[in-house]
Amino acid sequence: MRNVTRDTLTQTFLDYCGAETDPRLRSVLESLVRHLHAFAMENNLTHAEWRKGLELLTKAGEITDSERNEFVLFSDVLGLSSLVDMINSPDDCTPSSVLGPFHILGAPDLPVGGDLKGDNDGPTVIVSGIVSEPDGTPIKGAEIEIWQTADNGLYSNQDPEQPEYNLRGHMVVGDDGRYLFTTIRPQPYAVPDDGPVGELLHATGRHPWRPSHLHFIITAPGYRSLVTEVFPSDDPYLDADAVFGVREKLIMVYEKQSAGDPVPSGLAAGDALTDPYYKVDFDFVLVREA
Repeated sequence: MRNVTRDTLTQTFLDYCGAETDPRLRSVLESLVRHLHAFAMENNLTHAEWRKGLELLTKAGEITDSERNEFVLFSDVLGLSSLVDMINSPDDCTPSSVLGPFHILGAPDLPVGGDLKGDNDGPTVIVSGIVSEPDGTPIKGAEIEIWQTADNGLYSNQDPEQPEYNLRGHMVVGDDGRYLFTTIRPQPYAVPDDGPVGELLHATGRHPWRPSHLHFIITAPGYRSLVTEVFPSDDPYLDADAVFGVREKLIMVYEKQSAGDPVPSGLAAGDALTDPYYKVDFDFVLVREA
């Protein structure tokens, strides 16, 4: 196209898309390119700034591996991950929240009432709740994937001192929809800031800290899958999450318990609780697929 100009470039790109282009792909590409080109013109983007953006993306590719995804982290700290979660979360179910860059597949099976804590330092927390439909009907056989940081604020795939799959589990609930396990209270932690995401955070005067949280993925046939995380009400970073993952409906309360207080039946670690220990009750609501 010999006469393309800054005013015709966007439409010229769209005209290059063939008639066989998937309509949804064309719609998304059209919106993306219009905004991208408008962004460049609005800011009179310089060659140096353009090269810096490409450099950050190149570094993200170089640092990304099976255990750390820098592109996901970019999406998180820019708020895109949370925005997509909000767009796709129905009002009548538990809100979704960011997956994070440290999820890994293949967590070992954990029975209802099982123990995730193992030899990890930190006070014991009993976590329980119901997986149900919006009307309260329990969802039989729902599968729950759980993961969290250790007491040092690191995930197992960040820390060579932790056993493989430490503080990670996969649970199938019973007919009553109830889940139950023991673990430790995770700690606030900083997202990795030793790569291009860190460059962005430092350049904008932002901290990399996240409030402590428990991660969950909950699935059941015929229901929309839920990827979310829950946060304690007393965490110092609750109102300053670096990746914008906190939602009002995802805040939980750690209730302090003393030795001798009753514990749920079927708890594998019921005779080995710390004094004090803590209890968390948090229910999850799934909606049926459309």
